[in-house]
Amino acid sequence: MAGTSPPLEGRTALVTGAGSGIGAAITRRLAADGATVLAVDLDAAGLDAVAEAVAAERSARPSTGSVEPVVCDLSDTTAVDGLPAAVDVLVNNAGRQHVAPLHEFDPAIFSQILTIMLETPFRLIRAALPTMYERGWGRVINISSVHGLRASPFKSAYVTAKHGLEGLSKVAALEGAAHGVTSNCINPAYVRTPLVEAQIADQARAHGIDPGEVVEQIMLTPVAVKRLIEPDEVAELAAVLYGPASASITGASLSQDGGWTAR
Repeated sequence: MAGTSPPLEGRTALVTGAGSGIGAAITRRLAADGATVLAVDLDAAGLDAVAEAVAAERSARPSTGSVEPVVCDLSDTTAVDGLPAAVDVLVNNAGRQHVAPLHEFDPAIFSQILTIMLETPFRLIRAALPTMYERGWGRVINISSVHGLRASPFKSAYVTAKHGLEGLSKVAALEGAAHGVTSNCINPAYVRTPLVEAQIADQARAHGIDPGEVVEQIMLTPVAVKRLIEPDEVAELAAVLYGPASASITGASLSQDGGWTAR
């Protein structure tokens, strides 16, 4: 309807891992719905590119929100604790991957992955909830994975972190319900992102196959829909979780996995 305000006008969102892939797509989608988005990533150039794209969109469509780049190392818990906490929508998206057999998995990498993908979301949720409670409205959206529901070999840290994120999200849902706060996970299969592209060589080495065979033989084997998911598809599902239909969707894990978990 002409003249209708965008749904997130006047609201602030924080997105981690916003410099590329899923995080960048969700940042753009939040801004399209009128939010001021605090875009957090270690990649300053990636953040600037996202901010410039949104600024260009805003010049054409004034109802578009804005993006404020925030450079932060999300493995540094002190830096995480210094991030802005007064937000209405929190999207925990940042992650990293490492592919190696359990008996060869570097404990330092295991610890770093759990810090980025589980402890940092805990700290950000913990910091954001008081403001959300005070305002009587808040949306926590955790970008989990099909690996939050299913395991795969050679990904002990990633699978552990995503399973933990599932539990954290459900606790936040139960505690936040009385305060108008929802918390949910989105569980995609392989998405066409730099993180996925970067692990192809690791997967090839771990499985003893050619890198060109990884997508077909490893990534797409468990799914019924034989293609990679696009980041904008995940962003559209995230929009459901902060949009008008979201009030009673909480504690859920929404699979976007091409049928992986149907088996």
